[in-house]
Amino acid sequence: MDKLKSMQALVAVVDSGSFSKAAVRLSITATMVGKHINALESVLSVRLLNRTTRKQSLTEAGEQYYFECKRLLMEIAEAENSLQQFNHAPKGKIRINSPVTYGHQVLAPILADFLQTYSQMNIELILDNGFIDPLHDPFDLVIRIGNLADSSLIARKLGEYDMIFCASPSYLKQAGIPESIDALLSHSCLGFHYGDVHVNQAVRYETLAFDKSHTRLTSNSGLALKVAAMAGAGIVLQPRLLLADSIKTGELIEVLIGSAPKPLPINLLYKSATQPLKIRTFIDFLLGALM
Repeated sequence: MDKLKSMQALVAVVDSGSFSKAAVRLSITATMVGKHINALESVLSVRLLNRTTRKQSLTEAGEQYYFECKRLLMEIAEAENSLQQFNHAPKGKIRINSPVTYGHQVLAPILADFLQTYSQMNIELILDNGFIDPLHDPFDLVIRIGNLADSSLIARKLGEYDMIFCASPSYLKQAGIPESIDALLSHSCLGFHYGDVHVNQAVRYETLAFDKSHTRLTSNSGLALKVAAMAGAGIVLQPRLLLADSIKTGELIEVLIGSAPKPLPINLLYKSATQPLKIRTFIDFLLGALM
């Protein structure tokens, strides 16, 4: 076994909390992760992890070895970064987490341009609307929408997320055009599922029209709601960047103009002001593409 990869496997298991999550992080199988851990324990003649059917915990020796492995891996990463700076050639993989719609509509084409520009770079893009802890989840960069709580994270504003109300011409002809926010309660509204977060908190808007108790169709996919709205199912509240093309073609009509929720900031989050060349290069490229 490659001892360096085995050390990476140990650190990944401890940081992620399980063999399966470590396997995803390292792009190998959980079985292979286990083989790496077993190889380390065999070479060192000491048990590093206490294993149960549900979780793993470090032994006393394992805790000491884990911190040494993490320190060595960081030193190796810094050495590689120094060489990249010397050669002015960023290379490696960047793991990015982004909300689904923003990732589809905005990030994907920028990433395509970035990869064509930097031939030695790779990107792993995870699209997820759920809660992310940028300090502990294994992502280099996290994009999130909304006002930020105080934290030690570095934040760069990428723009604003503009939410609008839309419906199809057929629906508005049949149900009428709402003249006020209160009128939405008498319409068929299509609700977005924000997980454990209440819709009012997510969009910062005081109406129950898009709450689960009122809507007949709720989904965690903005695209699915857009398609349903175009088919005449009701009024949708989604980002302009998702709906703009359908408004342009006339498949959707914006309503309640001027009464939409206040735009929310879009932020790029990372853990430290000092970043490897590959990440600094991507941040500069992303900001250049958006500004």
